[in-house]
Order: sequence, then structure tokens, then C-alpha cells
Amino acid sequence: MSFSAANRQDPAFESWLERQLSHSASAMLSSISPVSIVKHREGFGQTVRPVAGAIVASPVLGNYDPDPDYFFHWFRDSAVVIDALRLLHADRRIGDEALRHLRDFTRFSLALNGLDGRAIAAVQGRRERVASELLQYLREDGDLASVHGDAVAAETRVNPDGTLDILRWARPQHDGPPLRALALLRWVAGGRLDAALLAEIAPLIRFDLDFTLRHWREPSFDIWEEESGHHYYTLRVSAAALAEGAAWLAGQGETAQAQRCREESQAVLRLLDGYWVDEQDDDRDPARGYYRSRELSDGQPGPKALDIAVILSAIHSLGTESVHGPFDPRMQATLARLDALFDAAYPINHSRAAGRGTAMGRYAGDVYCSGGAYYFSTLGAAEFCFRAAAAEGGEAHRSSQWMERGDAYLATVRAYTPDSGDLSEQFDQRSGAQTSAKQLAWSHAAFISCVSARRIAASASQASRRR
Repeated sequence: MSFSAANRQDPAFESWLERQLSHSASAMLSSISPVSIVKHREGFGQTVRPVAGAIVASPVLGNYDPDPDYFFHWFRDSAVVIDALRLLHADRRIGDEALRHLRDFTRFSLALNGLDGRAIAAVQGRRERVASELLQYLREDGDLASVHGDAVAAETRVNPDGTLDILRWARPQHDGPPLRALALLRWVAGGRLDAALLAEIAPLIRFDLDFTLRHWREPSFDIWEEESGHHYYTLRVSAAALAEGAAWLAGQGETAQAQRCREESQAVLRLLDGYWVDEQDDDRDPARGYYRSRELSDGQPGPKALDIAVILSAIHSLGTESVHGPFDPRMQATLARLDALFDAAYPINHSRAAGRGTAMGRYAGDVYCSGGAYYFSTLGAAEFCFRAAAAEGGEAHRSSQWMERGDAYLATVRAYTPDSGDLSEQFDQRSGAQTSAKQLAWSHAAFISCVSARRIAASASQASRRR
């Protein structure tokens, strides 16, 4: 009996999944509209009081002591969370509360488009209120003054009180709007929204699609906010948003704009075909290559070419397409290469217990905090496997293999999750201890999404056996 099959008959494993799912749902909700938490950035003379609709990356306050300050509304993270909220609502774990959060998130997001950094830059004495040792982290007036119009949605993050971030950071970043469009389009497709809420969501979807159309060809910072260039992840979610948006626009009778989105989506995918790195003359064996994660300004992929961001793009796009999705042999080869990389690099992967998969990080040589492993990377690998299993259709043997791989990754997450169910950003590559931001909303959202994909794959497998 395979490990996956054994797990599905193991009451302890299934009980843990259910218990962790309940905890992750509750923990993730604490990051949504955290209006009872007040953040004082005393050195910057700033007090942040969140408003309804904001989603913070972590509700646990940090100040690089040593935990980082993640009390911001990241465009990318918030889209991942609002999509996981949809899954909880569809599973009837959360009722009308989810719809209220969706409405607040929509209103908060639309209001952000009216922000104008020129007003902040013009405030007299702005720098005098900042501690001298922190001035190096304060944004320059010219940088702030450039933030208006489309530049707001490219900000990477804002304060959860709906104001601009006054700190130096990696900008612009273009993955937020397409991810948000995808999440909202999935909410709409679920058919559970009333006419009033649909009317509020529609302008935000249109804004995000228009932003993506205008900016997908431009360089931006990567998902990790470290390097500027053209990035597989950003391009892949842009292609998905434009494709899904095209179908939605066509349903609205906007045929010309729908056709434009459809054509641009195909253009993005054709560009991504060129991100394949073939490491042998005979390209008939896809296992000898991988999709590179980026092209930098000098036309080179840089040292982070092999990056879990490529795998995350496949699950965040929810694609089972023959290319650039979990069913793509080249994408599967990319996961295999990443698995081998982290299996060799991380001490916690050496001599690991039978049935456990590789603890996954971001890329080789990562030095942020503990340098990985990451919960959302390991859960992302598991979800990829479950989506590949579902895509296999009637191939029962192949589907079972993918389920087994996915459960092995989940077993590793279980091994490094405390009894409390709390999930930080990372677990140390040597000791397995939790590090970086505590109660990371993305980690909990990744668990919710992974378990949902596992259930879909299991249902597909059962249906196949009945045929």
C-alpha cells in the first residue's frame, strides 16, 4: 500500500489534517480586518490603526527583534488570503462573515487607488519626526511623490490603515493586481454573491485587468522583493488573470476587451515558453531541464534561476493546462530539480523519517532569516502534486503516485508543526524550529488551499475508479 493510501486510511493523519485546517482557518481570520490591534512604529513617529478590509501578513507585532515587522497589507499576500477565504466559504466552514470580509476587502482595495504620495512628500518636517538612526530606511520625497494612479497598485504593500508605506522597499511589484483579479473572479464564479456585492467587485476586477494589460511587459521586482526584472511568477499569474478575465468580460458583453485580454494572455504564455532551460541537446527528455524563474536587466537569469516561485505560480494560477501548469512535464521536472536541491542543501532533510517529503525553501543560497525551509513552499509543493493527481484523470497509477508525493510533503509539514497548530513563515533548515514572522497568514492560507486540492484529487481518483 502506498504512503498516500495508507494516510487516507490513517485516522491519526486525517484527524491532524482536520484539526490543523480548523486552526489555520481561525489563525488566518485574525489577519483579516485586525481593527483591534494598534501598531506603533515609534522611531518613525507613526501609529497605525487598521481599518476594515485590510489584511496583514502577520497579526503578531514584530520590530526586527528578531521577528520582522509584517504589519502591512501586502497586495500579493492579501490576494492569497482572500482566495483561501473563498475555499472556507465554499466548504461552509465560514458563512456570512466571509462575505462581509470580501466586501470590506473590496472597498479597502478600491479606496487605495485614490492615494497620492505627493501629499505626504509635501508635509513639512516629515524627516524631523524620524529617529536619526532610522532615516536610512525612510523613503525619499521624490519616491513618495511618484506614487499616484497606477503606481499605487505597484506599491507592493501599504499600511493597514489605508495609508502609503513610508519606508524604503522594493518597488514596483506587478503580481498583486493579477492575483487579486484571479481571487475575485473565482469568488464571482462560485455563484454565491448577491447582485449588490457583484456590483462592488466588478470595478476592482476591471481595474486589475486593465493594470495587468498595461504593465505585464514592464520589469518589476520578484515575488521575494529582491531583484528587478521579468519574472516567471508575475508573468504566469498575469496570463491566468487575463485568460479568466477574458471569459468574465465576454459574459458581460464586453467582447472587444475580452478579445484583447485573450490575445495578451497567449502572448504571455508564448514568452514563458522561452523560460525553459534545456540542459542537453536532445530535448525529448524534459527531466533534464527546468523553467527559470527570472530574466534580469542584463538578460541573464541570475543565481536564483531555480526558484520555488515557479511552482507557486502553477498553483496560484490554478491551471491544469498542458503547458505552464501541474500537468506540464517541464513544470514537473522543475519541481523535481527543486526537490533535489533542497534535499541536498537542508540538514533536516538528511536521514529524514520514512514517508516524509523534502522540506522546501525558496532558492539556493537563501539567507533571509534562517534561509528556509518555508511552510508555504513545502505546502505549495504538496498542492502541486495534488493538482497533478487530479489532472491525470483516468491514469490511476500516475494519480496515486502524485497523491503519495503530496502526502509525503504534508507529513513533513506535520512533523514541524507544533501541537498548537501555529505556523510561522519558516522552519529552520537545521533544527526545524519556527523562525521569521509568527502566524504568517500566507502559511495558513497555503495549508487551506493544499487540503482543498487534496480533497479534489481524492474525489477525482474515486470517480475514476468507479468508471
